[in-house]
Amino acid sequence: MAPKPAIPRPPKTAADTQKILAALSTQHPNADTELRFGNAYELLVATILSAQCTDERVNQVTPALFKRYPNAAALAAATTDELEPQIQSTGFFRAKSRSLAGMASEVVEQHGGDVPRTMEQLVKLPGVGRKTANVVLGHALGVPGLPVDRHVLRVANRIGIASAEDPETVEQQLGKSLPSTDWTRASDTLILHGRRICKPKPLCPDCVVRPDCRYYRNVVAKFGPAGGRIARVPTVPRRPEPGSWVEEGRAAKARSVRVGPGPSSGSPESGPLGKERRAAKPEIPSRGRGPRSGSPESGPLVKERRATKPARHSRGGGAPREVKK
Repeated sequence: MAPKPAIPRPPKTAADTQKILAALSTQHPNADTELRFGNAYELLVATILSAQCTDERVNQVTPALFKRYPNAAALAAATTDELEPQIQSTGFFRAKSRSLAGMASEVVEQHGGDVPRTMEQLVKLPGVGRKTANVVLGHALGVPGLPVDRHVLRVANRIGIASAEDPETVEQQLGKSLPSTDWTRASDTLILHGRRICKPKPLCPDCVVRPDCRYYRNVVAKFGPAGGRIARVPTVPRRPEPGSWVEEGRAAKARSVRVGPGPSSGSPESGPLGKERRAAKPEIPSRGRGPRSGSPESGPLVKERRATKPARHSRGGGAPREVKK
């Protein structure tokens, strides 16, 4: 088995990263997840629903959902038809209902109704990837976890405390620079900074780590604030986490798409004879306004007929104009 490639070093050192996170924590004190939950099961459900949805919207849906399905066993007994109308407002409700039902069934059958406490076991559940697993581990189970979402990707790469587009690589880079006890808090801080300050179009004047930010020094300071070059600087693309229902849905859709509108292999219109048949088909005359070939208004006499037509009077009266032959 080939050895795993070494993790690339980020531009900032571990000491720089810890200093930057300490400064950001003063701007976002008491950073924590904005999802409301009472136990690991509820947080797991809420995190699955939060994909492609705001935490605020999820918090509006989950109270009634948790009241009706207070544990994994109750949720496993529900059908997708029952779940869909209850979570419809969170978006992608069909895929999410399948993930919730599948996750609950696995938790009941494989783990006795308790949410597993390891990354390896969590990511095997339907609809659960590394980010979701890290959220549950760090916030509900007391196990060090460093969730990396699109905000963490954007902020960490801009500042320079990470340098990768892959969420797992960024997770490893930040994990090596920070003590494990700070992982979850660091992720929450970066998420809030990405939502409030370091947006796709950043509010750099309000950022407390602006002097240490590579993006500000290399882009904003050179090309000015809003408007010109900032909007065109590529940011880390938003990608679904591996193993999530978003990635699975896209892969299934790609497999079902028919490639190309041409004739299929083995059909009468395929192969070398098909080209000859298509070449032998008569051309359809265009739908232009001009006369068709063979009509009374085509041929060499058409100019003479047109020339002998009487000239029309202008609307203003007077003698007709002379027609040039």
